[in-house]
Amino acid sequence: MADPRFFTVAGPFTLARLAEISGADLAPGADPASEYSDVASLDQAGPGQISFLDNRKYADSFLASKAGAAIVHPDMADKAPAGMALLLSKDPYRAYAKVAQAFYPVPAPQPWVAPSAFVDPTAKIGAGCRIEHGAVIGARAEIGQRCRIGANVVIGDGVVLGDDCIVGANSTVQFAMIGSRVNIYPGVRIGQDGFGFAMGPQGHLKVPQLGRVIIGDGVEVGANTTIDRGAGPDTIIGAGCMIDNLVQIGHNVQLGRGCVIVAQVGISGSTKLGDFAAAAGQAGIAGHLTIGPGARIAAQAGVAKNVGAGETVGGTPAVPQMEWLRQSALLSKMVRRKG
Repeated sequence: MADPRFFTVAGPFTLARLAEISGADLAPGADPASEYSDVASLDQAGPGQISFLDNRKYADSFLASKAGAAIVHPDMADKAPAGMALLLSKDPYRAYAKVAQAFYPVPAPQPWVAPSAFVDPTAKIGAGCRIEHGAVIGARAEIGQRCRIGANVVIGDGVVLGDDCIVGANSTVQFAMIGSRVNIYPGVRIGQDGFGFAMGPQGHLKVPQLGRVIIGDGVEVGANTTIDRGAGPDTIIGAGCMIDNLVQIGHNVQLGRGCVIVAQVGISGSTKLGDFAAAAGQAGIAGHLTIGPGARIAAQAGVAKNVGAGETVGGTPAVPQMEWLRQSALLSKMVRRKG
């Protein structure tokens, strides 16, 4: 059970309602009227709670679980302990996510503007917003309805935020047009100058960065991530992208819809990622590349050339996954022989 000091649980919900929420099917014999008060992991759940099984290696934990109900793939239904009610789904983890969201919905902000916040008279603030202590909202900024602006946040002049956005404490948002339902975690920097210089022995001359950052609906930007504004064209983050903590996105980068960028990834300027591409932790992507839709970049890969749609690459310099694995195996054999 989540700590009630930090999280407020909704419910209870009947099993029939949870099936409706998750899109899962009631297993034969499950009581649709039975009620559940919370979600919990397999090893911690009790009779009044619902859990899930998404990985077969936890089958023993599933069998030993005291959970009153669980969401499972139909293929695993026969592994359930006696008396456990089941919801059957071909994607148990996604179904569980919907159930967990129902038990722990994001609460609506309590409208308030802290006396220590500064809101420029020309700024437009939507109904139902909460603006915490020390926040600064610049001239001509537009904040949509029901937004939360955390402590010491700086929203620059002319910035636009859609409805239901969250901007975490100590973040800075400048030169940006941001959609609705965007969650910006604490310490994020959006819209600062891109790293652009005309280099030469007589000194490096700064190139003015005249673009913006455009962020689509439903994006998450993890803590202490930085997204540079464009040099002329805009930096674009497509709808539904999930960006982890400590990511660096350079100027003019374009992410398509639903991209996943994991912690400590660096994407150099003017690189384009297609829809639903993913980069695992600490991958580095050089500038002016095209990463195709659905491509996968392995952790710590160094990408120096284009990656095709649906392709998976790894290593430094990054090569197709099977080639990378063969290289690693061959190198390991060579080292053993030498020893």
